[in-house]
Amino acid sequence: MADKIPNGTTTEMETFLPKDESSINGNVTTYKVTKDNDLEAANADFDPFKTRVLDHPVSNCDTLTHLLKASLGTGILSMPAAFKASGLVLGIFATIVVSIICTHCAYILVASAHELYKKTGKPAMSFAEVAEQACLRGPKWARKFAWVARLTVLWGIFATYFATCSCYTVIIAKNFLYVTEHYWGENSVNIRAAIALLLVPLILLAFVPNLKYLAPVSMVANGCMAVGLGITFYYLVQGIPSFTERPAVVDITTLPVCISVVIFAIEAIGVVMPLENNMSTPRSFVGICGVLNQGMSFVTLVYIILGFFGYLKYGEETKDSITYNLPREAIAAQAVNVLVGIAVFCTYGLQFYVCLDIAWSQMKDKFVKRETLANYGLRTVLVTLSVLIAVAVPTIIPFVSLIGAFCFSILGLMCPVFIEVLTFWDKGFGKGNWKIVKNVIIVLTGCLALIFGSKSAIQDIIKLFY
Repeated sequence: MADKIPNGTTTEMETFLPKDESSINGNVTTYKVTKDNDLEAANADFDPFKTRVLDHPVSNCDTLTHLLKASLGTGILSMPAAFKASGLVLGIFATIVVSIICTHCAYILVASAHELYKKTGKPAMSFAEVAEQACLRGPKWARKFAWVARLTVLWGIFATYFATCSCYTVIIAKNFLYVTEHYWGENSVNIRAAIALLLVPLILLAFVPNLKYLAPVSMVANGCMAVGLGITFYYLVQGIPSFTERPAVVDITTLPVCISVVIFAIEAIGVVMPLENNMSTPRSFVGICGVLNQGMSFVTLVYIILGFFGYLKYGEETKDSITYNLPREAIAAQAVNVLVGIAVFCTYGLQFYVCLDIAWSQMKDKFVKRETLANYGLRTVLVTLSVLIAVAVPTIIPFVSLIGAFCFSILGLMCPVFIEVLTFWDKGFGKGNWKIVKNVIIVLTGCLALIFGSKSAIQDIIKLFY
């Protein structure tokens, strides 16, 4: 029988020893001893969620709010361009299929994590830890790749989301300058100066201590984006042409472009494990009516509506971002850009939290005595670096698209597939190995996104210099 631990905390040894599910009450824990000290056998009945200790547990509602904000980013404004590359009807089916694939990848990542919790005796793990443990607990040939899997996921996510933070500072500045330049004239405010002015507000946003207190910020972002999209939709349905004036299917060779746009718009794999790890009821994240399916169903519907009507309204004149099609002199159209700018500003906090979580986990053991000071110092440094990069390269967006093409297609689609295969290697892949067939389709989709997403980003980079 283990000693009673004050304040409901657990020792490091308790984290790894198998626990008897019936003895969780009262902070008193008993341990099962099995034949040959078989840890996995001892953990067969281990419930990781009863041993998870959270200082600030996040509710299902708050988790859903964060998930919506992570998926309803600026990529939604490019959905009409995705339909332009596919057609009215094909665009609907392509968006649904891609959404199902992305949602499924997030689902199997969390499902694999839940399985690995039981195998390892851990109550929570990051995306990188899940990848590492999948290799270590999988077939023998995969174990030597555990450290590679961990580092690939860890720094791949960090690079993607840190670059996204820099990109967001540029987007925020440009949205506000879109309005000011209408009244003060072109180039009235230098873009670099506008980005630099965001430093202090972004640092203050980064000081929000955790995801629980960041939920109201995400709600503000969701509200601003909702109003902005509502005004945009109002313009889209004014004088709308007949459905017959737009093709149901465009040249099939441009379909991969549509798929790439939708993947990069809807993908939010980096926030999946941080959200699950901070939930008060982690099982509610998955399931038919779970938080994941609820959020992604709503996101998919909004994406389809905006993409469909945006392309129906403007046809071949559809811009890369639908806000550029709105009349610049109209007050309502200007309000859209301001609202989108505010929404992106608020979203910065959620994207930044992913970077902070990774960086802090690598250095927190070195600052045990001054943990709080070091943590907020790290936040300040990371925000400052992201802003300085944006100031130095205000044309950073195409470069971020290139990073996203690599990271989101590999991390968002391919990695969860391999993690699932390794995690459930000993349990088989279903009748007729249907899971293998399913996973091959997902990998091929990821390859399309990687190839065509990279091609588009490289073309944009070339246009900047030639």
